[in-house]
Amino acid sequence: MAIFQRFQAALFLAGLFTLALAGALTAGEATPQAPLACEDGDQASGARYRFCMPDLPWNGDLVVYAHGYVEPRRPVGFPEEQFSVGGVSIDQAVTAQGFAFAASSYRRNGLAVLEGVEDLVDAVELFKSKHGNPDRVILVGVSEGGLIATLALEQRPDLFHGGLALCGPYGDFRRQVDTFADFRVVFDYYFPGLLPASPITIPQTLIDTWETNYYSDTVRPVITATSSAISITNLLSVTNAPVDPNVPETTEQTIRQLLWYNVFSTNDGKQQLGGNPYDNSQRQYQGSTDDAALNAGVFRTTADVTATLAISAYETDGRLTRPLIIMHTTGDPVVRYEQATLYGQKVSAADRDPLYEHRKFDRYGHCTFTPFELLDAFNTIVQRANQRAIHLPIVMR
Repeated sequence: MAIFQRFQAALFLAGLFTLALAGALTAGEATPQAPLACEDGDQASGARYRFCMPDLPWNGDLVVYAHGYVEPRRPVGFPEEQFSVGGVSIDQAVTAQGFAFAASSYRRNGLAVLEGVEDLVDAVELFKSKHGNPDRVILVGVSEGGLIATLALEQRPDLFHGGLALCGPYGDFRRQVDTFADFRVVFDYYFPGLLPASPITIPQTLIDTWETNYYSDTVRPVITATSSAISITNLLSVTNAPVDPNVPETTEQTIRQLLWYNVFSTNDGKQQLGGNPYDNSQRQYQGSTDDAALNAGVFRTTADVTATLAISAYETDGRLTRPLIIMHTTGDPVVRYEQATLYGQKVSAADRDPLYEHRKFDRYGHCTFTPFELLDAFNTIVQRANQRAIHLPIVMR
């Protein structure tokens, strides 16, 4: 009976992670309230922590949840839509299995990768001071949180014992930046003047009106018009932006999501990195009906040296000393599947393959995993984190 109840709780957990991933991508949804049974408090950095303890006897393990990207204009605090769906919180499912739960809001929204790592580390130390040392600390990170979790696991193996990273830019962060900017560059070529300013300079008026009316009233009617079909085909072909050919609606979904990130992440990213990190001055775009005209007519820019240097701090190295499972869909329009492939190459180059597993899922969507897929990965990483450390050859950092 106890085993069956534990399985039910684990399945419930996986289902909630699935819902939370969906919630992170749904705009305009009512914001749930923070769970009453948990303790929220302030971190020294300005972030907020959340700790939740099980009603059952604590099994000694702590699950640390790294949430995904939050629109920069929002006040600092927990993005409850990524923590709770339908009034049921992820922490409730975690603690139902006997795990403790911890999370940080991070001290800032938008590009918060480096701050996210620091704030998660600080949250674990705060947890220890309040509840004692956990036996094992398991990281679960989603989207931007997938990169945060991977960096934290690489950099602090003394603190974290295993990680599950989902649909994140853990392979090459510079390429992730390029994904959003390249899409906007090609979009502007085929739809000139539809979006104001440039791919690397977003007017505040566009940011302020994008979700209220600009996309729905100005952009959507144009991209869904029959007369735009050839331009859309060229746009998707040149940028290799994934869609599901069996579901026509995914074409608009892909365009909307990629433009959203260009609109909301560009200015914030430049501020964080100290300049423009995007450079397409030598890039040759291919796959259109007239590549020569496309390359002659697209917006061109060079990266600022300061930003180029700063972005290196966001790159993983693959030198794992703790077990990590990465999950990624092949048709992810926001964080391309290549991110998983590139991270696997880093792990192999560092001779750390025994500690790494990548799970590939052939479907469309950002973080579109089933409850059973998440359940199996979560249970697997918990088991591996509780095993003895694998002895690896020393690789100079």
